[in-house]
Amino acid sequence: MKLSTKTRYGMRFMVDLASHWGEDPVTLKDVAKRQDLSKKYLEQIVALLSAHGLVRATRGFSGGYRLTRDPSEITAADVMRATEGSLSLVDCSLEPESCNRHKDCPTRQLWKDLSDLTETYLSGITLKDLAG
Repeated sequence: MKLSTKTRYGMRFMVDLASHWGEDPVTLKDVAKRQDLSKKYLEQIVALLSAHGLVRATRGFSGGYRLTRDPSEITAADVMRATEGSLSLVDCSLEPESCNRHKDCPTRQLWKDLSDLTETYLSGITLKDLAG
């Protein structure tokens, strides 16, 4: 299993914002430089994070991005849901009927349990934890 670059870069972006919590808005240019990320790709990721209510933009001369909540209130699971769409490893974990074998599949419970463990683990880690 591999995470998408959207998730990895999105997490780095969010941790960067968390480390600047309480300061002026942070520009994409500055984050891209600090994190060695493409500004253009970061714009796409920020759109996802913004659509999920995790960041907000401030326009103007001293504009940039900020977290919408305290870093202690945003979890790694929140960020991953925004960038991946779901924490479920397989579709049938959330929607059993998406698979015609869901009633007799010998591995469905394995994937559901693993998805649940992943959700629990990531929900226990906040941006404040990651930002140190």
